[in-house]
This record gives sequence, C-alpha cells and structure tokens, in this order.
Amino acid sequence: MPMLLRLLRRFMAPYRGALAGVVLLQLVATGGMLLLPSLNADIIDNGVATGDIDYIVRTGLLMLVISAVEVGAATGAVYFAARAAMGFGRDVRLALVRSVGRFSAREFGTFGAPSLITRNTNDVQQVQMLVLMTCTIVVTSPIMGIGGVIMAIRQDPGTSLVLVVAVPVLIFTMVTLIALMLPGFRVMQKRIDSVNRVLREQLTGIRVIRAFVRDETEKARFDGANDDLTATALRVGRVNSVLYPAVLLISNVSTVGVLWVGAHRIDSGAMQVGSITAMITYIAQILMAVLMTSFVAIMAPRAAVCAERILDVLDTEPTVSSPAEPVRELPPRVTLELRDAGFSYPGADAPVLSGVSFRADPGSTTAIIGGTGSGKSTLMRLVPRLIDVTAGQVLVAGVDVRALDTDVLRSRIAVVPQKAYLFSG
Repeated sequence: MPMLLRLLRRFMAPYRGALAGVVLLQLVATGGMLLLPSLNADIIDNGVATGDIDYIVRTGLLMLVISAVEVGAATGAVYFAARAAMGFGRDVRLALVRSVGRFSAREFGTFGAPSLITRNTNDVQQVQMLVLMTCTIVVTSPIMGIGGVIMAIRQDPGTSLVLVVAVPVLIFTMVTLIALMLPGFRVMQKRIDSVNRVLREQLTGIRVIRAFVRDETEKARFDGANDDLTATALRVGRVNSVLYPAVLLISNVSTVGVLWVGAHRIDSGAMQVGSITAMITYIAQILMAVLMTSFVAIMAPRAAVCAERILDVLDTEPTVSSPAEPVRELPPRVTLELRDAGFSYPGADAPVLSGVSFRADPGSTTAIIGGTGSGKSTLMRLVPRLIDVTAGQVLVAGVDVRALDTDVLRSRIAVVPQKAYLFSG
C-alpha cells in the first residue's frame, strides 16, 4: 500500500481541484439520499395515518426537489471523478513511456518487453480504475455509513441496536475474504506477463514456427501459460463470489432483526410504523455503503501490486546516461575505434565479447561476420551506447563514447535495419 499511496501522491497532485469538487458534490448527493427515508416516514406517520393530503403533497414535492438535487450532484461528482482518473492514467502512461525511452538494453533485458507492455497497459488501468472507484464510491460510503447510523439512531435507538451486531460481522467477513484474495492478485499480474511474453514471441517468430512445423508445440506453450492465468483467476474469483452472497445474507438477517424488534416496539407504542420503514431503508443504505467499500477494497490489493510494478520502472535509473560534463562537439568526419572491447551480461558465466579491437576510418566499409549468437548485435549496440562495454573502450573521433553527450553521439549514427520499418509518412 505505501507504494500505491506514493504513486497517487505523485500523479494526483494536479487534480486537487477536481477531487475537492467530487467530495463536495458527493456530500450533497449523499445528504439528500439520507434525508429521503426520514421524509418518507413522515409522510406515513403524519400524512397517510392521519389522512392529511396536503401534508403528503408538500412533503412529496420536497422529496422530488431533493431527488433532483441529488441526481445533479451525483452526476457532477462522477464527471469530475472521471476527469481526474483519466488524467491520472494518461500522466502515468506518459511517465512510463518517457522512462522506458531512457532505458539501455540492460534495463530492457531486466524487465522484458512483455512485462513493460503489461505495466503500461493493464497495470495502469488497474490503478486508474481504483482512482475512479475511490472518487465515486469511497467518498460516498463513509458519509452514507456514518450518516445512516446517526439517522437510524434518530429514528429509534432501540431498533438501531441491530446494527451493533450486523456491521462488525459484515466488516469481519469482508476483511477475511480480501485477505484470502490478496496473494492471488500478485500472482495474476505475473501470469498476465507470461501470456504476453509467449504471445509476443509467437507473433514475432511466426515464420520460423511455420518453417520448422512447431505449431503444436507453440500451441501447447500458449495453452500452458493461459491455463496458469485461468487457474489463478478462478481461485480469486471463487473467493470473490462468496462476498456478495455473504453481504446479502447479513443484510437480509439484519432486516428480519429490525422487523422483529420493531414489531414489538410498535406493539408497545414506543415506535411508529413510518419509523420502521425508515429503519429498514437506513439498514440497507449502511450495508450497501460497506458493500461498495468492499468492492474498492477488493481492487486495492491488486492496484497496490500494479503500483509497485509501475514504480519499479519509474524508479529505475538507466545504466547508460550522459556524463555530468559531456563532450558536445564532433568533427564532420569521425573514426570509430574499439580497443580491447568486451561485454558480459549480468549473471553470465562467460563474456559475449572479449578483446575486440578494430578501426573504421571515414569512407571505409567494415563488415562484422559471425554465426548466430557470436555477438554481432551486441557489438553494434556498443557503438550508440545502447549498452556500455564492461572492458576496454569504444572511441568515436578519439573520444570515449562514455564521455560524449548521448544525443550528439546518436545523431551521427544512421541505421538501416534488416527488416524495413515505416515510422511515419
């Protein structure tokens, strides 16, 4: 949760005004919602029971006005909440793209393209939905729950004692079920990474798969990754499926308790008929507030996992960056030289490149020839500093590339890929 709060503080700051509007409008809408049951009870006790038609009409019109204000306030709250949530998601995705754009090949290798795709899509969406649900539900639920308790006690303190039992039981049930779901959400995000990785590999290598008749093998790989995700989702879903029936059961039992206690109090003259109808409505509102909070509470653990994964990317400093005082000028024609260059991937048993030395003069053509896995691509990545040598030097115009401004260095390099990519136009 601390990571989730840190992400929210970082990117929700520009939307403080919208959030203030949400709180104010939700307060108005929920206040209207809490007033209606009391007015309905008054109509029953003071209008229907006494036959006072004028009182019924006046109170009914007041209820219509309150309902109209409630609808308008709720609509405005959802509008501001949606703007804040969508803006938050846009800002986080932009920050991720900018952060990934500074990564070297080493950071790409650490995270992997499938994981980066998931973090910029599904993970951001989970946190974004939590923001939206928090603005539209969590703001309302405490007001409705606390206000409902106050209004219920105001109607009849004796009958409201049913809440003393119902609310703690409901909260305990929610906390238990959410604790059971939390580990599953963490595993689920990793399973989504696996499905994305397998699918991306298959789409990239579709020609090779067909050429070597590996269709069935790749289908089995995808089925395995998909089955793992399905099994995890089903485990979480089974626990989640218990939540709503449990809340419904507690709500119905509470309603029966209110009717049973209320009937005795009406019979003794301590309570009026209208009050029991209001009590039932307030019980439903209180339990609904707890239920709505539970929906957000279910999303929060998964969003917290996603926030950790997002911040892992945003907090990662690229291993390749411009020095504090870089060289910013190069002559029109430069010489490329490698001196005993070597490179080892983190955790590798042996270096990919070792003792590579050559010089490429202006106007000359140098071919790098070798078999698959011999390090040709790694060697080419050393020149624009997509990765840095772990031994030796790479020199451009006699200057170590690690001393050059990366933008200046890369502006002098032209690449013609083996496969044609159309970037624009």
